[in-house]
Amino acid sequence: MRYRTLGDVRVGAVGLGTMPLSVEGHPDEARAVATVHAALDAGVTLLDTADSYHPPGGRPGEGELLVARALASYGGGTDGVLVATKGGRGRTADGGWSVDGRPAHLRRAAEASARRLGVDAIGLYQLHKPDPRVPYAESLGAVRELLDAGTVRLAGVSNVDREQIRLARTVLGDRLVSVQNRYSPAVRDSEAELRLCAELGLAFLPWSPLGGISRSSLDGASALEADPEFGAFHRVARTHGVSPQRVALAWLLARSETVLPIPGASRPESARDSAGAAELVLAADELAELERAGASA
Repeated sequence: MRYRTLGDVRVGAVGLGTMPLSVEGHPDEARAVATVHAALDAGVTLLDTADSYHPPGGRPGEGELLVARALASYGGGTDGVLVATKGGRGRTADGGWSVDGRPAHLRRAAEASARRLGVDAIGLYQLHKPDPRVPYAESLGAVRELLDAGTVRLAGVSNVDREQIRLARTVLGDRLVSVQNRYSPAVRDSEAELRLCAELGLAFLPWSPLGGISRSSLDGASALEADPEFGAFHRVARTHGVSPQRVALAWLLARSETVLPIPGASRPESARDSAGAAELVLAADELAELERAGASA
């Protein structure tokens, strides 16, 4: 496992997004815990969750409690594991998502997250999404208060544009260490934000980083038929004898030294496969081919 940094914390270059382990369609407890353990065994040291990761009608924080149980039952050391959680979103009864960026709500949410995770201070706390009803500076101010109080050690923002990143940097200073936006072979809307993070030295955590890549294992001809825009990822995968998902993550890592993908997984095999991307080095011509594939999509 190669390593990258979040502020002053050194973490494995590929993290684990735990959302699939606790929302609708999640695996049973045994498989969910086994998935986290498999990731840790493979060298993953960044686990990403949120208080809103629960099925509709469930209780806030179910995903955080799962992560806490998985860490408590892990047979190896966990001192080097950074748990990142998020606040400011919720679930609706029909399976949708809500947003609540009110400072009072964020303070209560962070304190509750710390209790569920069983920590004195949350390693990385991320403002999940700007609330259009609340000035963003006010929501960020609540995160700053949490930092000052010691409830949170490091801060991040998610689902933001460049202006909001710059505002977060102004409000939070060098305690802002990360930005989590959607970014994948199929979704490049945050290219400008990725570049800004590289400029500012902020970690960029792509969520849903495998978008556009078929979940099946396909040969070259079948890949072109199933994924006409992204067959290149399957071709490069065949060359290296790995999955196209691993190639997609290696491509992301090559985008910038500040990129730190957090692919989700619901099976131990998937977690191990994703972690292996940290050791996959793609040649310049392969990266160019993959870049063209994504650009033409």
